[in-house]
Amino acid sequence: MTRSPHAARLAAFSAAALALSGCGGDAEDTEGVSAGDGAEPRGSYDIDARTGETSARHTDGDGTTTTMRSGEKVPVALPAGFAVYPGASVTNNTRVEQADGLLVLLNLESDATPQEMVSYYRNQAEAAGIDVATSLESGPVTMIGGEGADGTSFSFTATRQGAVTEAQLSIGRGLE
Repeated sequence: MTRSPHAARLAAFSAAALALSGCGGDAEDTEGVSAGDGAEPRGSYDIDARTGETSARHTDGDGTTTTMRSGEKVPVALPAGFAVYPGASVTNNTRVEQADGLLVLLNLESDATPQEMVSYYRNQAEAAGIDVATSLESGPVTMIGGEGADGTSFSFTATRQGAVTEAQLSIGRGLE
């Protein structure tokens, strides 16, 4: 599978923000995540000690600001036409925003089978104009994915673990 440069940069930002979250011990906002070269602070992160939520903010050299919130209690706000699978529990929600761009990455657990959840999200994606062109089933893992004409990317992966299906929904658009 080939990743777009936008997806790679987003993945790097998310990984960096999460890695930075492990650096602080007092859960205070830390400005100036930089190389120590005297440059002005361009980013910050915060870990809420009570909820475990991680938030990060980074401003590129061109002034573009990207924000991220990640945690079990982050409010879920999916793009129009998408909803959390009925009865599923959200175990983590990561939301990345940049100008008009958005990435939502939900981790879910449900008693439903992977096939039931895949069907649910395939219907939502197709109704949202996404061409679900990728479908893979390998052992307990089922994955679908695709892209819409407007550049919206979508993927859904479900894995059966005993009596529980663990799943991940990713919907993104317009991130650079």
